[in-house]
Amino acid sequence: MSAHDSALTYTSYLAVDELLQLQRPLSDGPEHDELLFIVIHQTYELWFKQLIHEIKHAASEIEAGNTFPAIATLGRIRTILKVCVSQVDILETMTPLQFNSFRDRLASSSGFQSAQFRIVEALFGRRDAKMAGHLPPEAQREIAGITSQRSVWDSTLLYINGRGFSIPQEYLDRNFSLHYTPNPEVQASLIALHKSDPEAAMLCERLLDIDEGLQEWRYRHVKMVERTIGHKSGTGGSSGVGYLSSTLFNPVFPDLWAIRDQL
Repeated sequence: MSAHDSALTYTSYLAVDELLQLQRPLSDGPEHDELLFIVIHQTYELWFKQLIHEIKHAASEIEAGNTFPAIATLGRIRTILKVCVSQVDILETMTPLQFNSFRDRLASSSGFQSAQFRIVEALFGRRDAKMAGHLPPEAQREIAGITSQRSVWDSTLLYINGRGFSIPQEYLDRNFSLHYTPNPEVQASLIALHKSDPEAAMLCERLLDIDEGLQEWRYRHVKMVERTIGHKSGTGGSSGVGYLSSTLFNPVFPDLWAIRDQL
């Protein structure tokens, strides 16, 4: 072991001292609840970072046809999403009056500006012009690069085709920057896969778990915002509950939902 390794500690390895200096309330006092607000949202950003790391790994395992490593990674993604949802419970301990005690200090900042969450959405397959236009140029370029490549679902279509269940070639070679359109031929192959390939079906079910988890996250998020600020405009000038409500019940893997009544 080198001298450098022997000097390594829990605190230095995790950069704890630096980490604990990153919570900087702006309110006078400061207001008691502002620290909670900062810690929760910084924690979300750390989980988004981990989700990006795991989603990219899952996509590469799926494309390589490595079923069980992919299933394990997808299971981890679902568990992280559960943690993100559970953190809403902590935020909901903050009343509207407590939030309003420091809300004016947030100025134009808003969760709508989370570039990492937009990256998560892009990796899963979101494709629309509005998803990144409000972000800094560097983030817009990164998201544009992601949306020009296969999403997790596009990787899954390659995997399904590789398992012997035919996917239309125009879907395998499609323009990945365009929104994916559900397809009856894809759904027919998915039905056949579920009935005759249990391992591949298990992978598809983990994807459905994630889709359900994302919808659960959106629902809990919109109800938390409604509970805290009602129908006021969101910080940063976003439409708050109105915008968040519009994102509910939009599945990222629609073909997997479409086949439920045929299995």
